[in-house]
Amino acid sequence: MTPQVTTRTRSSAVAASSTRRRKTDRESIAGRIGAMTVLVVLTIYFLIPIYWLVVSATKSQGDLASTFGFAFSGFHLWANLKALFAAQGGLFGRWALNSLIYAGGGALIGTLISALTGYALAKFAFRGREALFSIILGGVLVPATALALPLFLMFAETGLVNTYWSVLLPSIVNPFGVYLARVFTAAAVPDELIESARLDGAGEFRIFFQVAFRLMTPSLVTVFLFQFVSIWNNFFLPMVMLQSQQLYPITLGLFNWNAEVARYPDLQQSVITGSLVSIVPLIIIFLALQRFWRTGLAAGSLK
Repeated sequence: MTPQVTTRTRSSAVAASSTRRRKTDRESIAGRIGAMTVLVVLTIYFLIPIYWLVVSATKSQGDLASTFGFAFSGFHLWANLKALFAAQGGLFGRWALNSLIYAGGGALIGTLISALTGYALAKFAFRGREALFSIILGGVLVPATALALPLFLMFAETGLVNTYWSVLLPSIVNPFGVYLARVFTAAAVPDELIESARLDGAGEFRIFFQVAFRLMTPSLVTVFLFQFVSIWNNFFLPMVMLQSQQLYPITLGLFNWNAEVARYPDLQQSVITGSLVSIVPLIIIFLALQRFWRTGLAAGSLK
């Protein structure tokens, strides 16, 4: 092969490689633009209801029907908040406290139970471990509505219906949290560290709380957040279990107010303002724990 042919061959190869690179770059840019467009559209789609809620919460009762839904008309948010917390003897404040008890207490206890169970399934070898884990995973597939009636009958037999316990106790059971805790434990807690602690004479509970739990803490925040949001937004279980308005969470309380709007039109603005107030704790807790949440998701993805 002559030097001229070799040079032409190399030039053709370089040109072809450059063409493929430019084509790949164009496809990459087009893909990023397409992905960003989809994300922007979805973001706008999900933020529109929140924007409408913010706008409506700042209007007076009369402006709700006489003005465009997405346009501000005056600023009556402070007056609406005062009316909300004064309605029916301050019942909304009691509902907010109940929601914090159900969601905060249930998420804390449920996260601890999930952590203990996930740690045991990940680090202890015993007969039937995988079968037990499969049964727990099966619990994720069972819809909450299918369990409502059996739970009601069981709590009715024990006299716990229409009490805090009838909502709190079922809320602490979280099969999905157990699954996440097992995955996080396997990824974040080395077996060598546990064996070293055992050689130093530490008991199993001491190893869990002083060694494993600290390594699992960032990932357990993810479990806590998922469970807190799930309990906070829970509606069907309180509706089945509770009869006293003093025990209602925000979701059930606002639902009952909304059902009475036809008889008491002034409640419409309180329902809207209460809906806005009800999402504030979720926003605060996500912003406060965002750093740990991201770390937890990253730890789980390593498995």
